[in-house]
Amino acid sequence: MKIIVPMAGIGSRLRPHTLTIPKPLTLLAGKPIVQRLVEDIVKVVDQKVDEIAFVIGPTFPNNTEEKLMKISKSLNAVGKVFIQEEALGTAHAIQCAKESLEGSCVVAFADTLFKADFTLDSQSDGAIWVKQVEEPSAYGVVKLNDGIITDFVEKPQEFVSDLAIIGIYYFKKGEILRDEIQYLLDNDIKEKGEYQLTNALENMKQKGLKFVPGQVSEWMDCGNKDITVETNGRVLKFAQKDGQNLVSKTVKLINSNIIDPCYVGENVVLKNSTIGPNVSLGDDSLVENSIIENSLIQTNTNVKNANLNNAMIGNHAYFDGKFTSVSIGDYSVLN
Repeated sequence: MKIIVPMAGIGSRLRPHTLTIPKPLTLLAGKPIVQRLVEDIVKVVDQKVDEIAFVIGPTFPNNTEEKLMKISKSLNAVGKVFIQEEALGTAHAIQCAKESLEGSCVVAFADTLFKADFTLDSQSDGAIWVKQVEEPSAYGVVKLNDGIITDFVEKPQEFVSDLAIIGIYYFKKGEILRDEIQYLLDNDIKEKGEYQLTNALENMKQKGLKFVPGQVSEWMDCGNKDITVETNGRVLKFAQKDGQNLVSKTVKLINSNIIDPCYVGENVVLKNSTIGPNVSLGDDSLVENSIIENSLIQTNTNVKNANLNNAMIGNHAYFDGKFTSVSIGDYSVLN
């Protein structure tokens, strides 16, 4: 099986954090968002994943491919990287990895995380992963009949279904999807100025392919700062429940406390501070004379004299102050 991960968006809603780090490579509890995504997919598909194809943007940092290859290797899969030179829609992004659209595959957009207890029905033509939501008008939704998806409806203004598409799809034969997307491109079939995956899915359905829902129990977004901080806390709770060790043995505590759940990376020093609950603190960071809760702090960062709640601080940042809800990008300094 192959996994295709379109992740070329610039992550404008999460700026300034995405100015130097692509959003899917932002660390949550010590792991990049995209790594957590593909790891969870591997658990659900119950098949060996032999290839992971990533579709990135043309302005991504030079070390992006190296990081993605490392993620693929950790799952014993071959990694491939493709570039979407221009943002022309979801279908266009997938087609950038068309050489990987062959055989069984999962397409997963990299701005979402999930938890699921279902096992993928690999005998179906395809599966679309969904989550029941309270406000379906904000999402693309599916309609069902006898467990089969009959319609795809984008942001319905009147109620038709509360099963929202979360952005993860399974295809038994990826080459069929590839051909349908190519048809859209060749005939310049767009919706709202872009080539949409839902149009390809509708064409496949019209030709008799049957799609089933894969319903997830948790759907976690990483869109803006507040939502990403909230998702970090949820990830920490799941990791704690699974019995994962989240605090490195190299952490140095000096008159300090850690309130679980927290992730604390390698070579972190805590002086006269309390962190937690729901805090991720990256490698090689220093926290001094501070109280931090419900926050996401990246690597090589110094925090002093702070009382932080619902904060997100980037890599190589220095923060010294009494602000409470902040969003600080990489290499920023506040005194």
